[in-house]
Amino acid sequence: MTRPTTLRGLLDAGADHAPAIVASGGSVLTHGELRAEVDRLADRLSSLGLGPADRIAIVVPNGPEMALAFLAAAGAGCAAPLNPKYRADELRFYLDDLGAKALITLPDDSGATARDAARETAGAVLPVSLVGSVADGTGALDLAAEPARDGALDRIAESAPDPAQDLGRPTPDDVGLVLHTSGTTSRPKIVPLRQRHLARSAAGIAESLALTHQDRSLQVMPLFHIHGLLAGLLAPLSAGGAVACTEGFDAFRFFAQLEALQPSYYTAVPTMHQMVISRSGRHRDAARAAGLRFVRSSSASLPTPVLTELGELFGAPVIEAYGMTEATHQMCANPLPPAEAKPRSVGVPTGIELAILDDRDRQLTPGERGEVSIKGPTVIDGYENNPDANAAAFTDGWFRTGDEGYLDGDGYLFLTGRLKEQINRGGEKVSPLEVDEALLGHPAVAQAVTFAMPHPKLGEEVAAAVVAVDGSVVDERELRRYLSQSLAAFKVPRRILVLDELPKGPTGKLQRIGLAERLGLTTSDEPAQRPSEWASESAPYGRGRGPSGP
Repeated sequence: MTRPTTLRGLLDAGADHAPAIVASGGSVLTHGELRAEVDRLADRLSSLGLGPADRIAIVVPNGPEMALAFLAAAGAGCAAPLNPKYRADELRFYLDDLGAKALITLPDDSGATARDAARETAGAVLPVSLVGSVADGTGALDLAAEPARDGALDRIAESAPDPAQDLGRPTPDDVGLVLHTSGTTSRPKIVPLRQRHLARSAAGIAESLALTHQDRSLQVMPLFHIHGLLAGLLAPLSAGGAVACTEGFDAFRFFAQLEALQPSYYTAVPTMHQMVISRSGRHRDAARAAGLRFVRSSSASLPTPVLTELGELFGAPVIEAYGMTEATHQMCANPLPPAEAKPRSVGVPTGIELAILDDRDRQLTPGERGEVSIKGPTVIDGYENNPDANAAAFTDGWFRTGDEGYLDGDGYLFLTGRLKEQINRGGEKVSPLEVDEALLGHPAVAQAVTFAMPHPKLGEEVAAAVVAVDGSVVDERELRRYLSQSLAAFKVPRRILVLDELPKGPTGKLQRIGLAERLGLTTSDEPAQRPSEWASESAPYGRGRGPSGP
């Protein structure tokens, strides 16, 4: 069987009358209807003069409409989904950096900030409205160019190709999706993912999870993020299955969504899984009754206590996977039963080659720690217009991930932390993940993140922030005593802050780098600040709320 080599080719797998996109209210687009909608909307974009080389930014809230907008944009040109929660300055930066030729928004207030930002960019950005709704059961969507202010349409008309010109459809080597790295340590880098990358990765994820036409994902991840786009949306569609497109993760609605939308799996980041567990007290019967085939976790390391509790809650295997944007998401995954899933491991390589390299570019043997490095058909050819970043990231064809880890004798990968997140306490190296897991073993701790804080003599000292289990009281001294029972003294955090909610980046990941400065821990001897702003400043995407967040 020939594998699809473009994103549009992936959509041919489903039977015409089988469900493909399911809205929160229960309305359904079949695979036949989905293909027709995507083709029609892609034609509308082409009629506006947009072709395979053009970047089409998308600022649309999660849901079926966002899924359709993404598929259509990647079917006509190059999709560039952006976080709808970005502020105007951030949106201007990304639109300029991408060289966006068009911007798709809903015509309501959800897209107002993005439209205003587009009018202030250096280039000419064509505003396009996505009108209609999948939720009403008709699937009647349309794309239409909006009137623009300040002569923007005149500038677009001067530079845009003739709409009557046949620009063709994207080929396997055309860039189908562009995303930015998180930029936690430097200026965000543009990651160009070609159509062949997307097609190969989606099919590979589906294969590793044994997805079929009977599977349905509960899509709670944001569709401006590689995790949600590949594992939540494209993988099940590539297997002829379905996607229940929600408005975003909402811990308070999650169990009702399981019952109403009847998925066979969901994939999420560890912070979401922890919120599911924290809300599970009255829903344990519903969790088992949902009959999930598996639960998937990726984008950050899943602490072993969380993995165990999640598996017990749903009575299903928890598949921890390892991915990154530069590899079109998944690089490794633990196998499904009856194969062995090793605790604390992110599994075996899936569709890529993997090696552990030392700082002299030598491949290390099993058990030796070094930098996780990859090559293969889903790995990017290079960052866009960034020769310095490419020189630093690529070594003899290997892409260096920046993650530290080791392979065991069976080829399973164990991550020990980010090389840049690793804490160097006076020459003693501390893995934040190890301290995280120790903290989560305490019955009063619901969430934890360990990070480096400056120290005048040691260089770096260990610090941590935790969220307490509902109704529990966490005492810093007692926690430190608890940790000293299982960790060497140099690994026990000098400071432990108790917060209402852990700070997260825009995609829901815990961000260790720079956390000490943001929390006011400029030296280990200064008093810690406990800013209440974290709750509003770092709430997860979608509508989710932490155990005690707003």
